[in-house]
Amino acid sequence: MKLQTYEELLHSKYRLSLMLYLFLNMATSLFFMLPINKGENLSFSLPAMLIVVLSLLQLAFWILKPEKKWPLLSFTALIMGGLWSWLIAHKSELVFYFDGSFLLISLMAVFFIGTISLNEHLLAFCLHIAPPSLTVMLLDRGQHPLTLLFTITLPLLGFTLQSLMQRRSDHFTRRLLFQLYEEKQTWSDLSMLDPLTGLYNRRGLKNRLENLLENQTGSHFVMLLDIDNFKSYNDNYGHAMGDQALTRVSAAIRDAVRSRDIVTRYGGEEFLVLMTNVNASIAMKLAERIRQYVLDLEIPHRFNHRVSTHVTISAGIAPIIEEDFEQAMANADRALYVAKNRGRNTILSWEELCEKKLITAR
Repeated sequence: MKLQTYEELLHSKYRLSLMLYLFLNMATSLFFMLPINKGENLSFSLPAMLIVVLSLLQLAFWILKPEKKWPLLSFTALIMGGLWSWLIAHKSELVFYFDGSFLLISLMAVFFIGTISLNEHLLAFCLHIAPPSLTVMLLDRGQHPLTLLFTITLPLLGFTLQSLMQRRSDHFTRRLLFQLYEEKQTWSDLSMLDPLTGLYNRRGLKNRLENLLENQTGSHFVMLLDIDNFKSYNDNYGHAMGDQALTRVSAAIRDAVRSRDIVTRYGGEEFLVLMTNVNASIAMKLAERIRQYVLDLEIPHRFNHRVSTHVTISAGIAPIIEEDFEQAMANADRALYVAKNRGRNTILSWEELCEKKLITAR
């Protein structure tokens, strides 16, 4: 689950709480309209009708317009609490001979609505029960103070404790999701990096390439480079020294390019440099600087007279035309192949290769 998904879940719960709150208010107020004794008629009091109408209108609106922004639940609870206070005061005049039982039943009904629908919204719950509770205490005129006080205090304390525990649970869940999200990002970053050199791997290159082609304009060049005679180096010095050489060469390449260029370990001893927003001349200068940086490392390679006394690279460069990265890769690979056949420590561009082919054809 993502953080955004969790926030959407909380908003959905908020929406359902409001709709349940409105439904319970409407249903309970309809019950209060029923005749209490035989022979009595329906009591269509104004506060009861207002509760029904407001609840019904809001329910209909939010069902038909679910994409609309939801109002503050606390504000709705305050209005409903005031209407319930008015309804209890109005109804008590009709049932004064019930010896206070009506007040207790009314108070329990109000608490029932709040407890069922507002169990995660302490402020809204308090605003909902405050007006009716004060009204009931005033109408009781001190006849049943302990009973009413117990009826009000016990649910309020229980609800407050439950709300505090729920908030701690939500806070813990948010913190856990945030931690998991950070760890996921870390592992995702690691999965896009080559563990030996710290450069991007092919997956990392693909991710960066998608963003690059979407968000940047200008000309880009692909440079494929290969360490000359590296298999012979590994065979002679061993894989541990070979890994050390790869690490040093990768650092030299990274130091030679600009911060916005993308350096990738493309294969065993093969690297790819994506040079962004450059022309052909600057691309060749960057390639030459990479070649010189690697040569200046002076990594020994002396076991055979046919190879250099130091580790060198050969490279092929090609432009990305019309965002066709695959074709640019094929062109750079062809230029690299020709460069390596010409010898070592050589850089060749695809354009230069094409020009020479044209000259030859003539």
